[in-house]
Amino acid sequence: MSSSSYIELSREAYEHNLRFLRGLIKKGTRFSSVVKGNAYGHGIDAFVPMAESLGVDHFSVYSADEAREVFQAIKSERTELMIMGYISNESLEWAITNDISFFVFEFDRIKAAAETAERLKKKAKIHIELETGMNRTGFDHEEVSRLIPFIKKYQDHLIIEGLCTHYAGAESIANYLRVEEQKKNFNQMAQLLVDNGIEPKMRHTCCSAASIRLPDMHEDMVRIGILQYGFWPSREIFIEYLKGKEDKTEPLRRLIAWKSTIMSVKHVEMGEFVGYGTTYLAQRDMKIAIVPIGYSHGFSRSLSNTGRVLIGGFRVSVIGMVNMNNLAIDVSELENVKKGDEVTLIGKSGDVEISVASFGELSDQLNYELLTRLPTKIPRIIK
Repeated sequence: MSSSSYIELSREAYEHNLRFLRGLIKKGTRFSSVVKGNAYGHGIDAFVPMAESLGVDHFSVYSADEAREVFQAIKSERTELMIMGYISNESLEWAITNDISFFVFEFDRIKAAAETAERLKKKAKIHIELETGMNRTGFDHEEVSRLIPFIKKYQDHLIIEGLCTHYAGAESIANYLRVEEQKKNFNQMAQLLVDNGIEPKMRHTCCSAASIRLPDMHEDMVRIGILQYGFWPSREIFIEYLKGKEDKTEPLRRLIAWKSTIMSVKHVEMGEFVGYGTTYLAQRDMKIAIVPIGYSHGFSRSLSNTGRVLIGGFRVSVIGMVNMNNLAIDVSELENVKKGDEVTLIGKSGDVEISVASFGELSDQLNYELLTRLPTKIPRIIK
């Protein structure tokens, strides 16, 4: 492989996670796979066809550019696609033409959608997002009252595919009262729409954390992101899931492993500095290896002199400064290390593992942040 590193995705692990999630979700509730942020760093081009082959038939993205990527990756005509965030008015024609649904949360978008649909002589599939307390996007209670006649005016050009909201921090018990208020607000506004003859095909409010914490709000569909990739939205959610269960084993499996190779091995004499500046002084004669990965590839500069990688089932230290394109590791204790040997940056090697969580803690990044910062240029392969 010509790339300096690659990412492996485990089909077996994803299949396992899907079984767990389908057992968790209320019967009859649809599963939407959230693949925003390049499928949380797992790679849309690799992940989406794998998910489809395992029965996933609905994908959610943040923006129209992500939707175009997913649209190119999907294989089945039955698979549906939903845009939850940004779509320019100019992109509405493409979305409507290709039966891609999208959130509407302000009047300009819904007006532009209706007018575009009328021009195309094809109905726009919209999800009405309600502002229930997140204070980000969505129609608030007063706006919903004004929205009702607006929708009726354009009803010949719109399909009310869904009614939705997003919870403000369902991953933390500290937000309990705020989330409970959001649930109440959602139900009140939903009823107002129904009372005025506007009945969406589906209701959906739950992300990964809410799917665990709020089973009463599974509604018609849940939007699952981080859980499907084998990660918990927070440690608090994991603990809550385990509460009262006899089996305390981790029910999720990580899909992702990030690997590279040694590009050179050399000896450094005691008293010499390694890499830029004077941050690492050899305290003895050493054997070091150079790995062609640096901060431009997503291996944070903050891991200089603190990071760890795996070689042949052994954990070794990053020494010196992490450069833009490479890093140095101490392999003094390993015999027969040579150019071309596999280096695991995230994942397992033998009986040892560097988890995304531990990697993230060392580099002061959330799981979400670390994963989505992995460059799109790194090849993703299914294992």
